[in-house]
Amino acid sequence: MSLSPTAARPPWYREINATQWKSFLGAWIGYLLDGFDLLLITLVLTEISKEFSLTTVEAASLVSAAFISRWLGGALLGALGDRYGRKLAMITSITLYSVGTFACGLSWGYASIFTARLVIGVGMAGEYGASATYVLESWPARVRGRASGFLISGYYVGSVIAAQVYNWVVPAFGWRVLFYVGLAPVLIALWVRRSLPEAQEWDTDVAQQGAKPNPFRPLFATPRKAAVNSVTAVVASGSLLAAFTPLGTGLVPGLAPLVVASLGSFAVQLGGRKGWLLYLSMIGTVFVAFLYSWPILSLLPTYLKTELHYTASQVSDVVYFTGFGTMAGCWLAGFVGDWLGASKAYALTLLASLAFVFPVFAIRDNLLLMGALLFVLQGLSLGISGLLPRYVGGHFPTHSRGAGLGFTYNVGALGGAVAPVLCARLAQGMPLGTALSVLTFGLTLPAILLVGFDVPARLHRLISPESPRDHLAATGAEAGADTAPTTPPSDSGPHERPEPAQ
Repeated sequence: MSLSPTAARPPWYREINATQWKSFLGAWIGYLLDGFDLLLITLVLTEISKEFSLTTVEAASLVSAAFISRWLGGALLGALGDRYGRKLAMITSITLYSVGTFACGLSWGYASIFTARLVIGVGMAGEYGASATYVLESWPARVRGRASGFLISGYYVGSVIAAQVYNWVVPAFGWRVLFYVGLAPVLIALWVRRSLPEAQEWDTDVAQQGAKPNPFRPLFATPRKAAVNSVTAVVASGSLLAAFTPLGTGLVPGLAPLVVASLGSFAVQLGGRKGWLLYLSMIGTVFVAFLYSWPILSLLPTYLKTELHYTASQVSDVVYFTGFGTMAGCWLAGFVGDWLGASKAYALTLLASLAFVFPVFAIRDNLLLMGALLFVLQGLSLGISGLLPRYVGGHFPTHSRGAGLGFTYNVGALGGAVAPVLCARLAQGMPLGTALSVLTFGLTLPAILLVGFDVPARLHRLISPESPRDHLAATGAEAGADTAPTTPPSDSGPHERPEPAQ
């Protein structure tokens, strides 16, 4: 009796060959460094503020600076990966945020360290899109949920390592040395990536077809469009800069519509006549995902210090619980995502997390119980975001996946900059712990609906009903007609093929 294909299938880890594991390791190290570098500024913010005599607003703006430039980095480095390959985009991104991290240690005042943080934001945005697309396009279709979840776990490993390195380095050598240390592992990552092959799916669907995708073509199709969009980019960047720095004090209500209109216009143009609604709805979905997850991520230490009066060591213990819980959640997300599908797994896990939100903030004097509850809560809520690359990337075909994922994710990531401000405003009328629980619970609900019902894909099919439900569900060879290159019209959207190279 012959075995069915499913019964004859080997264990999942045997479907991944040595080259694919090596590809994953190179990308995972990049994510680890991403998490390491991003946390450094929050760990030494008080030391930097004291040395440079910064106000509270100026200090906070150093954290937000990376968000200001993320949209641009995600778009530029994503487009670079679509046109010239995922490897080049990965190496460029890791070089940018590593140089920016080193420059933080050399800074001589507010303006210099703020500029370095802008560079870090560009590199980190590119790292997210480039590494995610590289691994997803290198691993077999059946295990791409695991590829996504395992990859994102590297970010939280980096965060935990950063907290430990801070305890070793800063008391003995000062805050600047911490940023110099952040540069050292880059040599390892670049060495690993130097010997990696190109992502298999990009190589098959784009490079071997002789195509040269240009996702920015709609923005510069005519001299008039080029001029208008150049001005729009300046307006968007300037508005974000003012909104998250002392420059925009009192002007945020007027600046916010400018940011939304500017970035929204780019989304509509990049999406084209068939993809504009996908771009806008995906940005909205990612924005909500950041809104529900970042209040606890950014303000938990403040809550523990100010309301519960925990010591520094107790706060550190709680942070370790949350970090390891999130890592475990990323690993869980990978398996559940491959089992149920990214959309359904994401929604069901978020739904389960709601049972732990209010109990976490009801605990006051039992550190072990609070840590255990936070381990589960962050694993189910923040850890499930390990599926975001798989979820977002599946909505875009290979030739535009880098730019599509990079732009929509990193524009939506502005929710991470808005969330702490929103929570702080809410906390003006209630205890911070109550504000955190109410905001986390309330904002998780729309995330469940948007992802669970896959609203971006449903809206996209209203305009483009022939579009595949999931571009990552099959390799280029299996996708058949969807991979055949054709010449698109001038307003081509994300689901139309690029032209062959001339």
